[in-house]
Amino acid sequence: MAAGDLSSRERAGLDKAIRAAEQSCRFEFSVFIGSADGDARVYAQRLHTSLVAPTHSVLVMVDPAARVIEVVTGAEVRRHLSDREVELAILAMQTDFAGDDFVGGLKRGISMLAEHARPQNTLHAGV
Repeated sequence: MAAGDLSSRERAGLDKAIRAAEQSCRFEFSVFIGSADGDARVYAQRLHTSLVAPTHSVLVMVDPAARVIEVVTGAEVRRHLSDREVELAILAMQTDFAGDDFVGGLKRGISMLAEHARPQNTLHAGV
């Protein structure tokens, strides 16, 4: 599967999930579906670096043929999103992919990443 293999309805659903994630946590989300050129992690990092605002961005790269998912986060995003939380989102995507729900898995993973990346509201009490 490649990005071109998604129906217009699936693309619209994925776009909607990305917009909701961005509004929720105020970070940029990008999804790449296709073959990695060489090492998947290095390729994903190169894609992430090419984004408009990489420090405030999350890139989800899926190479369906190689069965690889890479998530690259910018420096500012990492202040709010731990490696463990990224691993949980990847696991959720893998589970949905194995159940033949590719787009649902992406949407679920993006939603989880946004939820965990959302800055926590803190209350400050004056003394």
